[in-house]
Amino acid sequence: MEEQGAGNKKKAICVILAYNCANVLEHTYERIPAGSVDRIVLIDDGSKDDTLLEAKRLGIEYYTHKNLGYGGNVKYSLRKCIELGAEYMIELHGDGQYDPTVIPMALAKAREGYDIIVGSRFTDLKQPLKDGMSFARYFANIGLSFIARVVLGLPLSEFHSGFRIYTKHLAETVILDNASDGHLFGFDIIAQAHFCGLPIGEVPIRCDYKEAHTSISIPNSVIYAFQMLNVAMLYRLAKMGIVTKRFGCSGK
Repeated sequence: MEEQGAGNKKKAICVILAYNCANVLEHTYERIPAGSVDRIVLIDDGSKDDTLLEAKRLGIEYYTHKNLGYGGNVKYSLRKCIELGAEYMIELHGDGQYDPTVIPMALAKAREGYDIIVGSRFTDLKQPLKDGMSFARYFANIGLSFIARVVLGLPLSEFHSGFRIYTKHLAETVILDNASDGHLFGFDIIAQAHFCGLPIGEVPIRCDYKEAHTSISIPNSVIYAFQMLNVAMLYRLAKMGIVTKRFGCSGK
């Protein structure tokens, strides 16, 4: 796959977040639009299968570490991308669930001045069901996103997607270590960024539910829901001036 820069634009690195995805890695990698990013790296969260051997076979630059959890892996990836000179980090899951062909559109929107771009499955409310999302996940996503919109006052159609773009400015403004190392990171980082006044946008994305993926389990989804509500409550307390350990901005 050809990788090339975009003139004098600030550097963008696509990170393939990997955990036991050897069997689908090639499909994910080959769907990344050629020339859309300056560099592609795989960051492995302690896989126990042949993910790294497959990355090596495909010629993908890779880094690995012990299992840090989803949020821990994103934090590691952000710091690694900054170390590699990136201004933008595109988060793409190695299991191929999220459509990487939206990268050029999402990156163009990020370059308009957004510090987070969220890939939303719910800009068209019918599309997730057409793509095979279960009714339980569908209504849970809608309900939790509604609560998040009300509490944060942030008009995103979704808060829980695994396709994101983050900027170096975001990583240097929020306190990354305050965010969860687990699946809660996805909501946590949005709440923290919004608390710090950083602009957040979204782009529509399609999602594949027909193949085996590494989605959060239903029991863990229930735990996630309660954790998200707790973060939302802490956000409101922080906005009221009540100091919490979870919310703060670097240099403030």
